[in-house]
Amino acid sequence: MGNKKTIYLAAPLFNEAELSYNLTLKKCLEPVFNVYLPQEDGLLLRDIVSESISPEIAEGKIFEADIMAMNNSDIILVVLNGAHIDEGVAFELGYCFANGKRCIGLKEDVRQALPTGNNPMISRSCERIFDNKDSLLSWLMP
Repeated sequence: MGNKKTIYLAAPLFNEAELSYNLTLKKCLEPVFNVYLPQEDGLLLRDIVSESISPEIAEGKIFEADIMAMNNSDIILVVLNGAHIDEGVAFELGYCFANGKRCIGLKEDVRQALPTGNNPMISRSCERIFDNKDSLLSWLMP
């Protein structure tokens, strides 16, 4: 992994558009960072359950793999798109914030549930929240 810092990319991963978005973002970050993207580098519930492993055991394996990856990361980048933030992303952000990791958000989607923006527990956990990839990348990769 060399001297590159590691980013844990926390993002929804439940449809083709989300998966594709996440891969594009990972490719943009890779020249400067090691990027841990759970959909590629971790375990996916649908894949493990299809191997005839019980959902309970599968969930435990996913949880442990992602916790280890978050612990080994320097920065968490959370994708906050949608009116409601993905519950897995919200957990990952809270876990990393509580463990002293640098937390950065990206919200390119104008939908939001609260008229004031993100839930304060989300916005106050992030060092910065960017509204587009270009500004995020120029800030992270001077």
